[in-house]
Amino acid sequence: MELAFIPSPSRGVLHLGPIPLRGYAFCIIIGVFVAVWLGNRRWIARGGRPGTVADIAVWAVPFGLIGGRLYHVITDYQLYFSEGRDWVDAFKIWEGGLGIWGAIAFGAVGAWIGARRRGVPMPAYADAVAPGIALAQAIGRWGNWFNQELYGKATDLPWAVEITSTADGRVPGTYHPTFLYESLWCIGVALLVIWADRRFTLGHGRTFALYVAAYCAGRFWIEYLRVDDAHHILGLRLNNWTALVVFLLAVLYIVLSARKRPGREAVVEPGAETAAGDAAPEGEKEAKEDAEAVGAEAGTDDGDPANAADTARKSDAPDLTKASGTTKAADTTEATGTTEDPHDPADTPDAKDAEAVKDGADSAKKG
Repeated sequence: MELAFIPSPSRGVLHLGPIPLRGYAFCIIIGVFVAVWLGNRRWIARGGRPGTVADIAVWAVPFGLIGGRLYHVITDYQLYFSEGRDWVDAFKIWEGGLGIWGAIAFGAVGAWIGARRRGVPMPAYADAVAPGIALAQAIGRWGNWFNQELYGKATDLPWAVEITSTADGRVPGTYHPTFLYESLWCIGVALLVIWADRRFTLGHGRTFALYVAAYCAGRFWIEYLRVDDAHHILGLRLNNWTALVVFLLAVLYIVLSARKRPGREAVVEPGAETAAGDAAPEGEKEAKEDAEAVGAEAGTDDGDPANAADTARKSDAPDLTKASGTTKAADTTEATGTTEDPHDPADTPDAKDAEAVKDGADSAKKG
């Protein structure tokens, strides 16, 4: 008897009147919002414009959903096209069934289209959204819990998930919660990517490649625990081979990219710095205008605060010419022993002429 286990929801959909609210869809939607939110923050930190990540996601998300569904339907075609099956079910995406390999591949095509329209480099955009995609996967995996699907081998571990559904050949019991394992692994991948990006200043798509390699490493052993129907090649499930091949390609890209284009992109979105300058805080603009007004009042030609400061220094400086004249007068007084005023009116030519005329008049009276 199991002492503890993770219970499964009794149903994966709630009805709000005629509108069905499906847990699987909610998990995907929440994951997309988290990925866009985190990607936007990282993009701005790299020097990009706010909103660019969301604009490109408008292209990437629909492409990703289509690609994920196509991969699932093609690799599990027997679920939709074998005898007794209804091919219309292939379009019922809300019932589950998205292949991450197809979602990433087609999502990258959509992102490339959006990035090209915005004029930003695709590798830089991929680096910015990489950890957000990992978190989106971590959240989206809980949609499998709502649908009671993609669980692992039978186990009596305390964290086993209880399966109660009998649909599509399910056998009630407790199994490895592979959805939980992958969710926790993806959270670890997101943290690893963020740390490595800061520590090693990754760029030119290497951050995204690290995410891909780290995810594939975990997907390989988690896939090995699953018991749902799958195609096998040489004793391994198809997704094991896919994870192995994609892992090697991601590692190869990291090595070759580091040799060919080391470092990180200096500019991720042309014109972003100009737009940021135009949107300067009002306080900075007012301070600049005040400085220009002060410069104009100080008699500067262009209102430059530096010129205003120079003018203030000149007005406060002592008049060296006046000081020199005063010093010379003091020296003359000491030398002659008199206290003549250097500016005495009696020393002027007009004063001397007036004195001569007065002396002549006095002589005439005496005669």
